[in-house]
Amino acid sequence: MEPVKELQPKKFVPIHAKRRKKLSADQWLAVLFLSPSIVCIAVFVYGFIGWTGYVSLSNWNTIVPDFSFAGLENYRFLFQDFRFQADLRNTLFFTVFFIGLVIVMGLGLGILLDQKLVRGESLFRNIFFFPMALSFVVTGVVWQWILNPSTGINLFLKPFGIQPKWYTDTTIYGGFQWGKIEFGLPVAIIAVVIAAVWQMTGFALAMYLAGLRGIPDEIRDAARIDGCSEFQLYRKVIIPLLKPITVSVMIMMAHISLKIFDLIYAMTGPGANFVTDVPGVFMFETTFRGNYYANGAAIAIIMLLTVAAFIIPYLRHSRGREQ
Repeated sequence: MEPVKELQPKKFVPIHAKRRKKLSADQWLAVLFLSPSIVCIAVFVYGFIGWTGYVSLSNWNTIVPDFSFAGLENYRFLFQDFRFQADLRNTLFFTVFFIGLVIVMGLGLGILLDQKLVRGESLFRNIFFFPMALSFVVTGVVWQWILNPSTGINLFLKPFGIQPKWYTDTTIYGGFQWGKIEFGLPVAIIAVVIAAVWQMTGFALAMYLAGLRGIPDEIRDAARIDGCSEFQLYRKVIIPLLKPITVSVMIMMAHISLKIFDLIYAMTGPGANFVTDVPGVFMFETTFRGNYYANGAAIAIIMLLTVAAFIIPYLRHSRGREQ
């Protein structure tokens, strides 16, 4: 019988020491190729964001630079300004209607095309995808012609006695006094929503159609065997399965709506009484036309924070789901 060997205690090795490994040649090569991109992003993205934040806290509101510290004075001025309050109102209603209509129309069209009831499905799909190939500037110019109160679609509505003012209307529906503005739905913003939805519905359609085609037929057949009608099948089975796509579309559309500039600038501009103005247009005119650089930087930081409020929770949720 062999003697029992005495167990020797294992030598403690810190975790960081275990992970301390030399990079291979391929890893060094990868770092070498990524370094220029990392440096450019650090300088031209995060560096400029930091510079914008620094300028927003200064007194640089003339052509001559003035970097003396102003604290939050520029932000306080903006939130008390009539135009910026109108911009927040317009952005809120534009975002709600824009996201809601894009999701509803994209999902509806995706379900119809998924039924394969229409001949020439590829033709219809390309028709709906085509607006995505256009820039927002082109879309703005086209819809400015179409919704011009003196011409465009109003020529066809004139025999019926209907003559909307479209983007020139200054009416505020359901308004009540909020700060310095009348808070309610600006009628003029509906024209901008129509143009934006027309362009971005194709994106939602592509997302939903891909999701619908990715749902196995076995799931549909099992639901039908259990007695689900077609309406119940979509309401209780298919649409819940499309929730990740809905969230993705919502985040993408929110990102577009919160920083929208080119569509509105090309189509309507700020509008009478700022009924179609948004922070992007206000920032451009404040910074590059009025030379109020600190105020323009403050608007840019506010826009960045609003976009981050949507994007960061979504990224954290996606990362947690992947892990």
